[in-house]
Amino acid sequence: MENGHRGGHGAVGRRAPREAVPVPTTSVPASAVSGRGGVGMRIGVLGGFGLWVGGEPTAVPGGSERVLAFVALRCRAAVPRPLIAGTLWPEAPEDRAYANLRSALARLHHAGRRALEIGPAEVRLARGTTVDLHHARLTAHRVLDPAEAARLPDSVPDAVDALSADLLPGWYDDWALLEAEGWRQLRLHALETLAGRLITAQRYAEAVTAAQTAVHADPLRETGQVCLVRAHLAEGNPSEALHAFARYARRLHDELGLEPTERLHRLLAGLAPSRRGDGRPGR
Repeated sequence: MENGHRGGHGAVGRRAPREAVPVPTTSVPASAVSGRGGVGMRIGVLGGFGLWVGGEPTAVPGGSERVLAFVALRCRAAVPRPLIAGTLWPEAPEDRAYANLRSALARLHHAGRRALEIGPAEVRLARGTTVDLHHARLTAHRVLDPAEAARLPDSVPDAVDALSADLLPGWYDDWALLEAEGWRQLRLHALETLAGRLITAQRYAEAVTAAQTAVHADPLRETGQVCLVRAHLAEGNPSEALHAFARYARRLHDELGLEPTERLHRLLAGLAPSRRGDGRPGR
């Protein structure tokens, strides 16, 4: 099966569909493409796949989406054609996988081909092509850098926004799931770290937003819930902290049959009477 993501086009609702313009099936040497470059080209993989040219969304055939996304996730490294073919079509015979790759590249319209440098042995992003994930990863690593522990991002809302979206949601290829999980872990750690720094800086509204973004990404992850409860308590809103705890405790019990840990109970000690089974702290 050529498409490993839901619906085959992964960006439904993000751009108006258009007919793909047929292009010659022969490979374009990297040197021929690099002269045009990918200036004004942007590939999005956060929140869904998309290709923008000069700020305008453009349609990409399903199989070609997967090639663009896979190459985009390799940053700016040259990606050997055998690696692309073997990863995107792992169950196909080698010659069929190569044929699928040639077909996917051939179906790219002019704008899509400008985003890549396509050589006879490898494919890479064209100079000037940007990818939203690259900026988001840089944001996450800066937040997590111990050398930056005393600093906050220049724009906290922009940082939280960069860390708010899943990578290629609805794509179920093994390679996409692995990349998505790696990004999920990175952004959750960054959001939780950012929330903690904002609490220390007494910027409570932004701390609550960062913590809520982490909780939305994984409602059953306790470290995010701890950040949210701490932010509410630091701001002087114990009722908000108790409501957040109650929602988490109910969901954790309903979905996994577990209870919050002692750490979270200790944060709320003394705020409510001890009662078991009502979703409130009772230790």
